Amino acid sequence: MSGLKAKFQQEVVPALMKEFSYSNLYQVPKMEKVVVNMGLGEAVQNAKVLEFAEQELMAITGQKPVVCRAKKSVATFRLREGMPIGLKVTLRGARMYEFMNRLINVALPRVRDLKPMSDKSFDGRGNCSLGLKEQIIFPEITYDKVDKLRGMDVTVVTTAKTDEEGQALLRELGMPFKK
Repeated sequence: MSGLKAKFQQEVVPALMKEFSYSNLYQVPKMEKVVVNMGLGEAVQNAKVLEFAEQELMAITGQKPVVCRAKKSVATFRLREGMPIGLKVTLRGARMYEFMNRLINVALPRVRDLKPMSDKSFDGRGNCSLGLKEQIIFPEITYDKVDKLRGMDVTVVTTAKTDEEGQALLRELGMPFKK
């Protein structure tokens, strides 16, 4: 069993049951999925960018990314409908817990000038999004092989009904939040 999943079952569930005075174990919010998204606007001019980013995202998440394509044509960006403009990976189950464990315990501490996450990173239903400016904070990426620094968005979808429940869940798992 993953370290973060074990922590969730042994420490987080009892703490949240006490904090929100849940009467049933199934009322405790859980992580449903984690979506990692990488926008690649420069892929319009250079198709190799997509291959490099795909390899990096696969190394980070352990799963093959899906290519996101443009839904509309935009002449100012020289973008036609159907052109590849991004990559995304949806993680569930054991891979989700492994990724979150690496994100919380390895990658986020390596970020320079890491500011605690604000309450504004929640969507109103307990789901949290954060943006990472560079992919080299993950240990799977070797700096010498990186062609360009690219950012990514990480969205954590939870079963929480409110932002307070979602924030309490992620805080108990170890995410850095403002006090």
